[in-house]
Amino acid sequence: MLTEIVITHLRNLERVSFSPDSKINLIVGPNGSGKTSILEGIYLLGRARSFLTNKYKSIVQQGKTNCTVFGRVAVDDHSPRLSIGVSRSVDGASQIKVSGQKVRNSAPLIELLPTQVINPDSFSLLTGGPGARRQFVDWGVFHVEHTFLKSWQKFSRCLKQRNGLLKLRTSGAKELAPWNEEFVECARIITAQRESYLARFSPYFEKALKQLTSLDDVTLSFYRGWDEKLELQAVLMESLARDQKRGFTHYGPQRADIKIKYLGMDSGESLSRGQQKMVVCALKVAQGCFFAESTGRESLYLVDDLTAELDEDHQIKLCEMLGEIKCQVFATSVDISSFSEIWSRKPHSMFHVEQGNLIEAQRVSPHIWRS
Repeated sequence: MLTEIVITHLRNLERVSFSPDSKINLIVGPNGSGKTSILEGIYLLGRARSFLTNKYKSIVQQGKTNCTVFGRVAVDDHSPRLSIGVSRSVDGASQIKVSGQKVRNSAPLIELLPTQVINPDSFSLLTGGPGARRQFVDWGVFHVEHTFLKSWQKFSRCLKQRNGLLKLRTSGAKELAPWNEEFVECARIITAQRESYLARFSPYFEKALKQLTSLDDVTLSFYRGWDEKLELQAVLMESLARDQKRGFTHYGPQRADIKIKYLGMDSGESLSRGQQKMVVCALKVAQGCFFAESTGRESLYLVDDLTAELDEDHQIKLCEMLGEIKCQVFATSVDISSFSEIWSRKPHSMFHVEQGNLIEAQRVSPHIWRS
């Protein structure tokens, strides 16, 4: 849970600082005011990257060399608050600190601030390529399987070495043999953890989907990255000529995917745009619920432009579910009236943003507005 946030020189935000509510935070303001930039800053704090772009020159305020985000995090009710900070320069260089100490990668941030995003781009989870779906699964596996990160790092190094040899095109089966052996062993561990996670996650998804929509027959299945009827070692040998020709490894955990189907057909093609949104929301909420029950901790949700993406009935259902699970929510909208009404049953804080400035904050108890 975030207890303090300071965002500096990020897009049109000169300096924004606030102490958010422990549960629900509503951020309102006109288009272009900086609402999404606040969510982007929070995401940067939890991932050391943006959820909107890989071009960091565009997120640093014009005329500045870098943007920074600072925060304090409460892991649970008993542990002391931890300070975390991320700086990104216009050339993409990053600096990450946890409790004042520099760290080499974003893993400690992801561990401390497990963050989910629900925004217009999230709906490509069904219609886009398998990379986003792998990331979705691996987010969950990372948080519940403590050995996953080391296994994935080891596998990534092995994959890089194998691909390097393939690019030489002079390397044959003999040179690849030791890397194939390590590749297969790492793949076995990673695949087992992914399959175990999805088996435990599926009931949460089914429950969330039932609460959000009347859709039946939406199924999840896991493609491990190669034909499940074949041993990976044999697949690598069989595809050696093709791998050498293309200079990379065609099969393995790096090609894994989740197959999400409706009535036996690909959900990206068989569901309407509105139905796709509900399935994605169910996936996201289910993952936060499973995370909370598995770890005893809460995740953080960044929900951008909720009222523009969902009709009122589904807005209410989604907000009710987020209000019930163990999480902290930051949600944006341009429409203050409908926004506050949707959340009126839950205590929340309202923040107003205009021209990059946080100009007002109010704490609201259910059915009571105190100005």
